[in-house]
Amino acid sequence: MTDIRTIEPGKYNKLLAGALKKYPEFKKPEWADFVKTSTHKQRPVDDEDFWHKRTASILRQIYINNVVGVERLRTRYGGRKDRGARPPEFRKSGGKIIRVILQQAESAGLLEKVKGRKPGRKLTDQGRAFLEGATK
Repeated sequence: MTDIRTIEPGKYNKLLAGALKKYPEFKKPEWADFVKTSTHKQRPVDDEDFWHKRTASILRQIYINNVVGVERLRTRYGGRKDRGARPPEFRKSGGKIIRVILQQAESAGLLEKVKGRKPGRKLTDQGRAFLEGATK
């Protein structure tokens, strides 16, 4: 068995996105084609598979970091905003896309909520098995 951390992230995310397309819970919402992913972006994403690729990336981040919340993921997917004559600044990404993906993963049984000192979401045993089996 190969560890997810040893596989190149781009290759793994493509494999995982292909496996996620088989889940009926991970359906792209109608509004996803019209929204920007963050305030630092100029235009909405025009990639057809964006929703499944972002879902794969988020699930990989949760696998690596164990417990992850929406705010940490917003920071992870944020970027540098060009402010014209003023110096650029970092901006967090939008939270709606991340929140909906996490809710879809919960309904699919891959994630569960965690309360306590470090709240957020973590993988279930089924989710861990799914992510480790996506490379096969």
